[in-house]
Amino acid sequence: MQCLYQWEATGKDLERLFEGFWASQPESAEVVGFAERLVSGTVAGIETIDPLIDEQADNWRLDRMGNVDRNILRLGVYELLNERDIPPAVVIDEAIELAKRFSGSQAGPFVNGVLDGIRRRLGQRVKGSGSDAVADSDVDKKAGQEN
Repeated sequence: MQCLYQWEATGKDLERLFEGFWASQPESAEVVGFAERLVSGTVAGIETIDPLIDEQADNWRLDRMGNVDRNILRLGVYELLNERDIPPAVVIDEAIELAKRFSGSQAGPFVNGVLDGIRRRLGQRVKGSGSDAVADSDVDKKAGQEN
């Protein structure tokens, strides 16, 4: 998350940001690989991700959102689109926790609402294509526990 935030704020190359971050935060190769895949994928998919957020975030343009909230949403949308082995309820739950920890008091419900709306839209697309999809009721139950 920090590298994604820094990438947006500074425009620096992700590889340089990763090197600096991991120098001060040593982790296993598995954690490094997973984190870098999420951040790199989010940056690479920004042209697909940002319009989804923009459409769902009623009365909030991306450029009016706080940097932390915007990047938590971007990361969450990337995961909803690409990380098929992570259940949508887990993606949303983790994003809410990040928002609670690193943003303002209203960020958790905001992130929940935007990501759940996107999840619903994506679920409808997936269901329409004949692919397997997570049941809306499963995610609704999990998201409802957060409120």
